[in-house]
Amino acid sequence: MNEKDLKSMIESILADMVGDKVKETAQAPQVAATPQPVTTAPAQPVASATVVSDEILDDITEIDLRKLLLVEDPEDREGYLKMKEKTPARLGVGRAGTRYKTITSLRFRADHAAAQDAVFSYVSEEFIKEMNLVPVQTLCVDKDQYITRPDLGRQFSDETIATIKANTQNKAKVQIMVGDGLSSAAIEANLRNIIPAITQGLKMYGLETGNILFVKHCRVPAMDVIGDVTEADVVCLLVGERPGLVTAESMSAYIAYKPTVGMPEARRSVISNIHSGGTPAVEAGAHIAEMIKNMLERKASGIDLKN
Repeated sequence: MNEKDLKSMIESILADMVGDKVKETAQAPQVAATPQPVTTAPAQPVASATVVSDEILDDITEIDLRKLLLVEDPEDREGYLKMKEKTPARLGVGRAGTRYKTITSLRFRADHAAAQDAVFSYVSEEFIKEMNLVPVQTLCVDKDQYITRPDLGRQFSDETIATIKANTQNKAKVQIMVGDGLSSAAIEANLRNIIPAITQGLKMYGLETGNILFVKHCRVPAMDVIGDVTEADVVCLLVGERPGLVTAESMSAYIAYKPTVGMPEARRSVISNIHSGGTPAVEAGAHIAEMIKNMLERKASGIDLKN
């Protein structure tokens, strides 16, 4: 359900509520009043039961589920709230008869719509220019092909390979890349904070970063191709993760030492759950910089780095 459909549904509910109120008023017994002198006054418009408004409805997804308790007369309210503080899961939603309450149903549908939008929308060109990223694209031509052909999200055309080579330093210590992945919303929500945190952290360790690539229709193994093309010691991919019903803005960092096409997944190190309700972007950026330093020192990543 998109934003327009959600707005229409809410307006319909409000219209029904207003209509019932008007009906109750019309059926209410009338109380006789003392006659008053007749005066001439402008005709007043009759109240309508239809809600028509161009105003933007409040964003229901802004409600913090950890603080929303819809259970009526709980035996241990404080205990319930302490439990909800530990997870964004939908606890304490209560019921109206055998069904969820209206606000619970609306929030579920709104979160589902946000997740769909995150997958099928694109990172804006203005944002890519603002972040000074070098835009390239995998072999996928659109989102439908990206979803149905994961293999094409790992490959680049010869022309794109030439563009990558022309805009990156060969055999650099670190090559950073950004991929839209399955959530463009995650990129626009976190990149402004995480990129400076990574670059400043690397600078403290005496490491410089060159141009940062932005890969449209990007799957994680696309970083392996970048590793082969640039021959960088470490490749770090910041990518939007599959959205859920808790947040559509979660991003992950996949980092590998000398990645190559066909390498085992165990050679990747991952920092996930990067978003405002998980690991903050600034904190994650500092952690990523430290991890890259360790990879360069130990010449390993993934399970090899842990061992």
